[in-house]
Amino acid sequence: MNAKIIVLALTPFAANAQGFAGLGGAADGFGLPTPAPTFDFPTDHGPHDNYRIEWWYLTANLQADDGTDYGLQWTLFRSALAPETGSGWTAPQLWMGHAAVTTSTDHYVSERIGRGGIGQAGVTAAPFSAWIDDWQFSGDWQTMAMTASGTDFAYDMDLNAQGPLIFHGDDGYSVKSAGGQASYYYSQPYFDIAGTLTLPDGDVAVTGSAWLDREWSSQPLAADQTGWDWFSLSFDDGAKMMGFLLRQSDGTAYSSATWIAADGTTTAYPDGAFRAEALETSATSGATVPTTWRVQLPDRGVDATVTAVNSDAWMQTSVPYWEGPVRIEGSHTGRGYLEMTGYE
Repeated sequence: MNAKIIVLALTPFAANAQGFAGLGGAADGFGLPTPAPTFDFPTDHGPHDNYRIEWWYLTANLQADDGTDYGLQWTLFRSALAPETGSGWTAPQLWMGHAAVTTSTDHYVSERIGRGGIGQAGVTAAPFSAWIDDWQFSGDWQTMAMTASGTDFAYDMDLNAQGPLIFHGDDGYSVKSAGGQASYYYSQPYFDIAGTLTLPDGDVAVTGSAWLDREWSSQPLAADQTGWDWFSLSFDDGAKMMGFLLRQSDGTAYSSATWIAADGTTTAYPDGAFRAEALETSATSGATVPTTWRVQLPDRGVDATVTAVNSDAWMQTSVPYWEGPVRIEGSHTGRGYLEMTGYE
């Protein structure tokens, strides 16, 4: 689910915010997800301009040869100002890119903002290429290349898919509230990744695993949903799990999860099956957020503690949020990523 949808803060919808970043507001004229979707690849790897918001969102857990841990993020968001089409400066598409590198002591962040229709940013489906300025993510979804840079970091990565695409919810139709708000949502959680981080102390060769999310919608949240906590967890036994809580203004939360067995088969879990309880909070450079969690999926025997590698992985972007690598201990062990929005 993720802060991919954060880009709406740049659009008029956020001015009359309903739900986090205006994502519970009306989506008149835009397309809305419907149950029983049929995906068409490679077309669906590309943009869906008739939907209000969309993202290509990658996170990675990395290690250097000396065992030092790193986290990496590359994200491109698309947001439509209007459901109409246009060309050049009249194109209604806005684009935002976020890139980050996280260490145990530092968190490097960069943001790019661009307009569609003028070549500054965009996505093509075949051959696949996503870009904003000089940031690039391209390839055939089996073999990919990715670059990004900021004032104090850069990276150049190669990726190789080692498993199938994963479809969340009901075959890719992911419900986000009791009222039926939803998105189309699939992932590629099986990327091997290797390349070079350029940091203030020099270049670092790294290898690891990456998880890519694809999602699009026009009204993904209910008006009373104030933020979310999203987990992508890769366990040492080969299984994986995606789970999220969408926090509501009455103090309750709507949850969803996908269990991904080691052989790639999936099981979708409805509201209430996945549980996440904040155990410890940290005062970051932007907000106080939970950085240690108890995560449970009883049907799969999951009862684990998820802890941030760097508690201050605060994304000081146009709409700020927390995003960083985590470690897993307890019934299951492993690595993953955590994203949290709507905290102050």
